[in-house]
Amino acid sequence: MVEDNYTSPSEFILLGFTNREDLRVMCFVLFLVIYVVTFIGNLGVIALIRMDSCLHTPMYFFLSHLSLLDVCYSSTIIPQALQNVLVEKKVISFIRCATQLFSFATCATTECYVLAAMAYDRYMAICNPLLYSTVMSQRLCIGMLAGAYLAGVISSTIHTVSIFRLPFCRSKTINHFFCDGPPLLALSCSDTHAIEVLVSAVVGFNVLSTTVFILISYLLVLSTVMRMQSVASRRKALSTCASHFFSIALYYGSSLFMYLLPSSRKSLKHDEVVSMMYSVAVPMLNPLIYSLRNADMKNAMRKAKNRILSSLSIHGS
Repeated sequence: MVEDNYTSPSEFILLGFTNREDLRVMCFVLFLVIYVVTFIGNLGVIALIRMDSCLHTPMYFFLSHLSLLDVCYSSTIIPQALQNVLVEKKVISFIRCATQLFSFATCATTECYVLAAMAYDRYMAICNPLLYSTVMSQRLCIGMLAGAYLAGVISSTIHTVSIFRLPFCRSKTINHFFCDGPPLLALSCSDTHAIEVLVSAVVGFNVLSTTVFILISYLLVLSTVMRMQSVASRRKALSTCASHFFSIALYYGSSLFMYLLPSSRKSLKHDEVVSMMYSVAVPMLNPLIYSLRNADMKNAMRKAKNRILSSLSIHGS
């Protein structure tokens, strides 16, 4: 075949957020603030869950790993993007590009299954409260989490290997701010249809299977809530699910658009905007979503604040 005569480049060039000189500083400051807020917010959630014994439950066990994945998400993408804003030559090596795609895909897929595990946790807590403690054991939670990470690694391996086996001869300039699948496929000089189908099938299975699982879980939750006699009980049950459901809507909405919409109906610029939504905005918003509307988290923050103030007053005196 003709493609066999081509060799892959040793490096790629990332176009980044913008080519306009007058917007460089603004972009750098904006995304630096987003990264700092994301990093501090998610590590804060993890620290609160570890420190407060009241949060040592399956729901917060999964939430702590969701926050860890969001930190990894951001750290995989934003530091490299910030560096590219400051330098003229926006270069990323072939190996580093493949590693970035693998890490990003692992986090993205694992997050789908962690969100599904959180939905199952809410289903058991509301629909089967008497069996909750027995069913949602530490062993089951660890097993579900291990399965989520395993699915992430398997999916990202297929994703990364299939794309980076292609010859890249059209250009080495990636029209994106990180090494993502669609812009890399656009650089290949070979027929990418089979790879696009494979990647879409893998991503589609992960997203659609977890989406169906989450929808079934929440339909059962809603059915149980509607049968509750007390309005207060209904409100309390729904409030425990609201933040999780909002986070799911943000994450899955952008993911479905990104990977499952036919390539003929979207552009790489649209891909970049949607990628920014689920890889930059969602990790920053998750700590706010799960903290501001969650009474347990608010109480944990209050206790942590009081401990810090008490410690400062003791040292001050």
